[in-house]
Amino acid sequence: METSISDTPERTFNVLFLCTGNSARSILAESALNKRGGRFRAFSAGSYPKGAVNPDALALLERIEYPIAGLRSKSWDEFAAPGAPVMDFVFTVCDDAAGETCPVWLGHPITAHWGIEDPSRVEGTAIERERAFVTALRYLENRIALFTSLPIDKLEASALRAKVREIGQGEGASSPRSDVA
Repeated sequence: METSISDTPERTFNVLFLCTGNSARSILAESALNKRGGRFRAFSAGSYPKGAVNPDALALLERIEYPIAGLRSKSWDEFAAPGAPVMDFVFTVCDDAAGETCPVWLGHPITAHWGIEDPSRVEGTAIERERAFVTALRYLENRIALFTSLPIDKLEASALRAKVREIGQGEGASSPRSDVA
């Protein structure tokens, strides 16, 4: 009989959001989930981190009073190293990262692809760029709300895996892939 991933009631779950550059979408998701709080602690990383967080992402998060302390563009290798927090969930938020070979994560987390379009690729006025970041954050927040409302303690691992993959196919999905991460 398959069991749920929660071995103790009310435990905190670690969630890692991945994107190639770890400068925009994964940063937005990390901040949004940490703002929501509850039983989840969010992290973000990239396969080829840009080394700096996108200033438009930081400006939006700061304006809406989301946590920005400690946000930085970093390699996913930090989370595959000994002593790193063990992840319960790993979500790719860009199609490039979803297609890459990820490190082997300790603890065998549940993975899914939650791809959305890259707001940092939008060119134009400051208002047009901000609109792209607001839209990306809205899509991520919708997915995070669905995710955090799942009865994780009650779902078997296979059902939970299917639910988090289904969430990634919601409004704003950039790719129909659900079998990656």
